[in-house]
Amino acid sequence: MANEIITLGGGCFWCTEAVYEQVDGVVAVESGYSNGHLPDPSYEQVCRGDTGHNEVVRVTFDSARITLREVLEIFFHVHDPTTLNRQGNDAGTQYRSGIYFGSPEQERVARDVLADANAAHGGRVVTEIEALANYSRAEDYHQHYFANHPAQGYCALVVAPKVEKFRRTFVDRLKHT
Repeated sequence: MANEIITLGGGCFWCTEAVYEQVDGVVAVESGYSNGHLPDPSYEQVCRGDTGHNEVVRVTFDSARITLREVLEIFFHVHDPTTLNRQGNDAGTQYRSGIYFGSPEQERVARDVLADANAAHGGRVVTEIEALANYSRAEDYHQHYFANHPAQGYCALVVAPKVEKFRRTFVDRLKHT
């Protein structure tokens, strides 16, 4: 097995990135933008909501240590997949729930896990599943944001509780440092 990449939109990329940086078997996490129509958008353009892009993280994982199914089960647990274009107070199409695949096998696994999540949430899941398109890396200051700014207000009030929820629920998936 080799490293695999899946791209996920679960609200603000600072939250999703912070969770996956804790996951055993995850090799790298990069914040970025995808599935919009403008090439290489800026954060400000994405925030205006007119580029069609989603705030996402590219999760590179060692598929010999963690499966795509496990990566996606974490994804559905650490954000609310039932709210359209919103996570908490973050609202707009750039915060939509999405799984952006790079192969037919990833799409198949994503659809299987989404079906399980949809059953668990009473058929209310709004997560989109699409082929990855127009991905671009977010600006440097967005990378590893929570790790670099844990005391910043949003990080302390929004990101930290999501990380703690992951740590409590997925004890067996924590990186050993």
